[in-house]
Amino acid sequence: MSRVAKKPVALTKGVELNVTADAVIVKGPKGTLSLARPAGVEFAVENGVVQLSASSPDRVAMAGTARAILANMVKGVSEGFERKLELVGVGYRASMQGKDLNLSLGFSHPVVFKAPEGITIETPSQTEILVKGADKQRVGEVAAKIRGFRPPEPYKGKGVRYSGEKIIMKEAKKA
Repeated sequence: MSRVAKKPVALTKGVELNVTADAVIVKGPKGTLSLARPAGVEFAVENGVVQLSASSPDRVAMAGTARAILANMVKGVSEGFERKLELVGVGYRASMQGKDLNLSLGFSHPVVFKAPEGITIETPSQTEILVKGADKQRVGEVAAKIRGFRPPEPYKGKGVRYSGEKIIMKEAKKA
């Protein structure tokens, strides 16, 4: 049985939570996020702390999931999330053209990626990409899409990789 839902979610300063009949809305300095209210999960807000509970024993897992999502929403609207990507390879470069990310990844054409609403993309250097936003899932999704243009290959390690990602290298064919 999950015990994740028993841990309360603390609302940080400047974060407001509004629970309606069909949605949970979290507002903060970095934006507004909403979650469809899961069936069988009760929300109790008091003194800046949210306590979740399951209405029946078979909904305990859903209460734990809802608590984890709510905690990520509170952190997202107050601090935000970011993923860092690195480009490894000769001639692999990234640059911003307005809100579009222009990638040179060894293809015969440049790859242009439009940043979705609520996500900001920065390029501190030509080989680094920062994906920032309030929604943890969308930040990870956008980073995965960018990585998907040229995933790291196992022989030389060239491609787009997450910062700190270890690529298991294969040995080249012996003559």
